[in-house]
This record gives sequence, structure tokens and C-alpha cells, in this order.
Amino acid sequence: MIFLLLKEVCIENFTAIPEAIKRGANRFELCDNLAVGGTTVSTGVMEESIHYCQEKHIPVMAIIRPRGGNFVFNDTELKIMATDLIEAKKLGIDGVVLGCLTEDGWIDEEAMELLLDEATGLQVTFHMAFDAIPKKQQFEAIDWLVEAGVERILTHGGSADQTIDACLPHLKDLVDYANGRIIILPGGGVHQDNCEMIASKLGVNEVHGTKILGSL
Repeated sequence: MIFLLLKEVCIENFTAIPEAIKRGANRFELCDNLAVGGTTVSTGVMEESIHYCQEKHIPVMAIIRPRGGNFVFNDTELKIMATDLIEAKKLGIDGVVLGCLTEDGWIDEEAMELLLDEATGLQVTFHMAFDAIPKKQQFEAIDWLVEAGVERILTHGGSADQTIDACLPHLKDLVDYANGRIIILPGGGVHQDNCEMIASKLGVNEVHGTKILGSL
């Protein structure tokens, strides 16, 4: 049985945060432009969200991503990401959500090491860029992320066109392989009506989604 299921609500702006907290949000991921998979929110949105949530003792994570599309970032984009990360840290963010890949679908180790260095002292989630890593390499990717000190991996367990139910077997394999070394955070199709079932089947106590608490 899952106790104290942590519900991370993915949200584009400040507007719905007060209502989400009333409904039981345990953590937020600030993630603008969800239609393209999420990009970094404005400094103003981040500052107000952090200030409000700190008073309520609710942690806030922020995606650090300069654009939609793939997760292969050039030097200029990485500079933008590093600047956004530094600013988020100054504002008092609890953690950041990021992910960088190489052209062949492996973790961009150099880029990640650069960003992780800037993120020292923050929680770090490797986002759904993980799902673009070939499945046979995802277990090795878990090992790399554990060694790098990343706290959790946000993953759908498969391609976006697959239902979360269809992805549960692979998600369970990831959870079992992680074996408590890193948090596997299921997302993508996780909502108010299925989150407890998914958490129970996977043996996790954190879930992520835009509809975890219903429509806001």
C-alpha cells in the first residue's frame, strides 16, 4: 500500500497554484509552453510562485529548457540554460528539471556536468528526455545519473503515443533496476483517477502530471 502519495503538479503559471495547494498539491513543476513539452517560465512567474509556495511549505521545481523540440542543445542554448538555472537558484527555487542528449541519443555528459555544477545544492530531476534514450541504454543511463547525483528521473516509460498503461511494464523494470538509488517519477497520462493505481503497481510514492488533481 502506498502511503503519503506525493503529487507533483506540472503547471504553466502562477494562476492555478493557490487552488492546487487547496486540493493537495505536494510539489510543483513550473513548466511553460506545455504544448511543446515545456520551457522555462519567466522570472516573474518563478519569483511569485516560489514566494507563495515557501509560505505554504510546498517545494517548487522549475524546468530549465530554452525551447521545444529535441534535447540536443548547442553551446549558446547551454549558456542560456546555465543563466536561467543560476537565476532560479538566486530566487530560491528548490530544484530544477533538465536533460541534455547527444545526437545519437545518449546523455550529453559534458553538458549535464556543466549544468549539474551550477545546480549544486538543488534537487535535480532528469526530465522526459530520458524517454528519447534507446530503451536498451536506459538502465546504463540510470547508473550514470545516480553517479552524477541526480535525484529523480521523470519518465513516461515509452513514446508519447503510448498510453501510460502500456508503459507500466517497462516503468516497473526501471523502478526495480533503480532499486531506491534514484526516484523513478512516472508522468505523461497520470491523472486524478489513475495515479494511486499506478503508484501501487510500480511501488513508487511520487507521481507527476497536469491533471493529478483534476482540471485546475
